[in-house]
This record gives sequence, C-alpha cells and structure tokens, in this order.
Amino acid sequence: MRYFPAFFDVKDKPVLIVGGGELALRKARLLAKAGPRLVFVATEFDDALIAEFGQSAEFLHKPFAAVDTDGDAVLVIAATGDADADEAVAFAAKGAGVPVNVVDRPELCDFVVPSIVERGDLAIGISTGGNAPVLGRQVREKLEALLPQRLGGLVSFAGSFRDAVTAKVEPALRRRFWENVFSGTISDLFLSGREADAREEMVAQLNRPQDSAKGFVHIVGAGPGDPELLTLKALRILQEADIVLHDALVGNGIMEMIRRDAERVYVGKKKSDHSMPQEDIGTLMVKLAREGKRVVRLKGGDPFIFGRGGEELEALKAAGIPAAVVPGITAATGCGAAASVPLTHRDHAQAVTFVTGHAKGDTDPDLNWQALADLGHTLVVYMGVGTAGAISRNLVDAGMAAQTPAAIIEKGSLPEQKIIRTRLDSLGADIVTGGIEGPAVLIIGDVAAAADGRGLVDLAEPQRMRA
Repeated sequence: MRYFPAFFDVKDKPVLIVGGGELALRKARLLAKAGPRLVFVATEFDDALIAEFGQSAEFLHKPFAAVDTDGDAVLVIAATGDADADEAVAFAAKGAGVPVNVVDRPELCDFVVPSIVERGDLAIGISTGGNAPVLGRQVREKLEALLPQRLGGLVSFAGSFRDAVTAKVEPALRRRFWENVFSGTISDLFLSGREADAREEMVAQLNRPQDSAKGFVHIVGAGPGDPELLTLKALRILQEADIVLHDALVGNGIMEMIRRDAERVYVGKKKSDHSMPQEDIGTLMVKLAREGKRVVRLKGGDPFIFGRGGEELEALKAAGIPAAVVPGITAATGCGAAASVPLTHRDHAQAVTFVTGHAKGDTDPDLNWQALADLGHTLVVYMGVGTAGAISRNLVDAGMAAQTPAAIIEKGSLPEQKIIRTRLDSLGADIVTGGIEGPAVLIIGDVAAAADGRGLVDLAEPQRMRA
C-alpha cells in the first residue's frame, strides 16, 4: 500500500483549485460535499463552473502565481489540464508546505483523491494508488449498489443517541448494544423508512439494554426468476438474513445470492402439494422473529400479487412482529418483457387486468367471465396452466372472440423459457401440445400477437390457416 488512507477536515477551510474547466468542476463537486471555502484561480472559467459555484466560491480571474499558495489554503488542487502549468502549481504548493493533488498525475501528488461512496457522514474511499482508476470506479459502483441510500441517515440517527447510550448502558454491554442496533430491528425499521418507529424502539431498548435482541421479518419478492432482475434492496436483505423461508418458484440463481451461513427452509406450495400450510408459515415466522432472528420470507414474483403476502403481513402485525415488504418484479411484467409483449400499448390496450386461474378441486376458476370478456384490453392469468381450457371456454362463451391473440409464457426470463403464440380458443390444447407444465402466465389480448423471443413456438398461424 503506497498511500495511507486518511480524511481531511476541510469544513469552512479554504481549498485552492487552479483551473477553470471541466477538470476543476469535477474536483469542486467532490470537495463541495465536505463544506470547504473553494477558491478558483484561472484566466478563464467555463460557464458551467460559474453557474454551479458562482454564488458559493471565490473566483480569481488571473494567471496562477506561486504566491497564491502562500495563503491559508489547507489543500491545493491542480486541474488546468496543461502539463507544464500543473507542474508549476505542484512545485509552488510543495514549496509552501501545502498538500497538493494534480489531476491524473500521481507522481506529482502528495495525496490522491479516491473513488468515493458517500452516505452522509459515512464515506468510503477506494484507491488504486493512481494505477487503475477505472477499476476503482468499478469497485465504487458495486458498493453503491450494495449500500442502502438511507445508511447515512442511520449514522446521524445513531449519533443523536450516543450520549444517551453512554449514560444508560454499562460499558460492558455497550458494544453489544450497538451491534444489535445496526444488525437488528432498529436498523431494519430505519432503513425501511420508518424512522419514528426506529426511534421508539431505540428508546425502548435503552431502557432494557440487557434484552435488546428482537427479530424482524422481511417479505421479499424474488422477481420472475432471472437473478439479475432481483432488486438491490432484496439482494441486501438476503445477504443479511439469518433464515430464509422460500417458495417453490424461487430458483437456484436467486438462492445462490442468500448469505452462505443463513438457514434455508422450504415452505413452498404447488398444486396438491403443500409442504407447509399457510397458517403454519405464519406461526413459524412469528416464532423465529421472537428468537431475535432476521427472517426473510422469499417469494417468487411480487409478494402482494397472488403471493399471499398480505395474509402473512397481517399475521405478523397481529403478533406484534415488526415487518416490511420488499416488492419484486411480478410475473406478468417480467414474462411480458421476456417475450416482447407490452401489456399496455397506445394503439391496442389502454389497461391491463391480472386474475388468478387457480381453482378449488375440479371446479372452474371463480371469475366474472362476462366482465373479463368485455374488458377490451389485456388480460393476464396467473396460475392458469391447469385451467386454461376452462378459461378459454368460459371467455368465448361470454362473448370474447375465439381468435383473440394469446400467449403462453413458461419460466419467463430464465434460460429455459418457452413462449407459445396462439389464440384464445386453442389455449388448453396448445398447453398440452407445447408440453407446458409451469410456472407460466397466460396473456390474452391484441398485444399477445407481439410475442417473440427465445423459445418461441408459433401455433397461431396454423390455427388461423385451419380457421
């Protein structure tokens, strides 16, 4: 390690930036977050620089002179873009004993400016010693994706309680107390946007620091299957979980993203195969949370769209367990995108309706067929593989045109996805012909004619020819 990582306190202190162009503007934007008094020196200044800092910084319209570094500046930045001019600035600053940074010239620098991940008072600097700045930026981008935006607020929140913790919590318990704050319910509440609840819980735990461990449940949507469609928030929560209760629709790619040490419990439900009754899932979540664990209830798609997430959230609330919901990309939008089917279209569909094709026993799905037949826009059916024939028959009987375009999308977004382009009156037969087993969504309406992509089987044209 060539450079020792350190942080300068430049709050309300002068920082001299030599240069008036784009390089100077970039450095000024970084520095401005720390609250210095910026002083620019150049013969000319770009309009963008004046527009952004004209009211908050000092501008010296003149050529740089060595005497400019003899003032009270705590740092000097050489950002002229001219090699000779930058060398002159560096020489003058070193002579005055002021630390200097020369843009893209590490051999002239007393310090380098790292790639920075900033969340309020939480700052992370990434440096490659000037050897591979592009790699440094890539590492920064990965950290930006992993760290929640509210993390800086959590730092300030914790700071507001430091004196109270010092006064109320015995030194022997203090470290454990803060560990529970940042890895438990309080952190989860705050990062979920529930600051008032987090503050209330913090006060409660201050009054019982010896018993501060309390669990939390996240109900998380895993999306349609492609791991790259998992949200950043869902990924972070999976990396922090103690135990994950997952469904059958959560594939191996998503499961690989769970923290290695987390316990995994399968609680999935398939047709006629419920590994755990819904009531027992709720009971298990409550039990685990009361043990102080960070529980993730992981569901395919979105928890609140035919995912019974609402029932589980109600059970947690009734038991007094803090919980939050992390939405996921629902199967309709994920599979639609994978098959190039726009669910709404200015010329073909001004709305979209989601329904479930699930039926109890051998009965038809309990739906208002007349209303669905009269929609005049896109209809998406979840869990309709086993009842597709009944759905097709009931819609046609209610007046929907038999030749209405339809698409069957199985395992959409995954490498093994299958897309069948067909028509309404052939839905049931084409599911059998195409060997569709699910999970799959059915899209019915004019937009379904656009179905295309990897795994496409077009059965609509033969049907039209026979018609």
